[in-house]
Amino acid sequence: MRIALATCTSLPDWEVDDQPLHEALQQHGVEVEHPVWNDKSIDWSSFDACVIRTTWDYTDQRDEFVQWARMAASHTCLHNPAATIEWNTCKSYLKDLAECGIATIPTCWLEAGSSPDLAELMMAQGWTRGFLKPRIGATARGTCRFNIDDHSLEEAMSHLDTMLSNEHMMLQPYLDSVESLGEWSAIVIDGELTHAVRKIPRPGDYRVPDDFGATDETHTPTPDELAMVHETIKVLHAHPEWTGHGQAPLLYARLDYLK
Repeated sequence: MRIALATCTSLPDWEVDDQPLHEALQQHGVEVEHPVWNDKSIDWSSFDACVIRTTWDYTDQRDEFVQWARMAASHTCLHNPAATIEWNTCKSYLKDLAECGIATIPTCWLEAGSSPDLAELMMAQGWTRGFLKPRIGATARGTCRFNIDDHSLEEAMSHLDTMLSNEHMMLQPYLDSVESLGEWSAIVIDGELTHAVRKIPRPGDYRVPDDFGATDETHTPTPDELAMVHETIKVLHAHPEWTGHGQAPLLYARLDYLK
């Protein structure tokens, strides 16, 4: 078997997290390649399957990435499916989950080209600390935390004006717990929870990727947390328009949670 683990041209040299996966596949006689997703010379039909792994530059070219996923899926077995890629690469998926009863952070959806009054929005929601982020983003790109009653509000307004000039944004209440409790992620393989990881930012920071010095540790979900994971998986399975898989489980999923 020959499998593509899709990547990007800008993968940093220090990225070695996938090495155990490479070794495990090779030990089972699987030939592993690491093609760049937008390399036009790649013949995706030459692979038995393609697993999307480190395609981290998609946030700057999301439409092209979705088009690539559709193309690749027409030539090989793509994991996860192109329908999932299209749905999950824009954070508007939180709307869908919320409508299905999944607990999500309250969100004000801000449209590109608009000029919302940030202070007015905050007061209407009763929020004293806010958090801005783009709908298409990763690794804390374009994020901003601020307080309604100090100079950071003015900085946030300027940041928002700049971002809204060419992309959609989100406004949420800032959850202080991220600074002490971090964020935990449930890893689901073939529909089953395999393990969970807690990501803790550096003191005073909110960014949980290790790019910013955050640390990782194993996490044992509580019964309530397990119930949230199972309910989310159930909802995903019930919506093939999001997953492209009908009742069959996705090959993999990561569910991120804050308290």
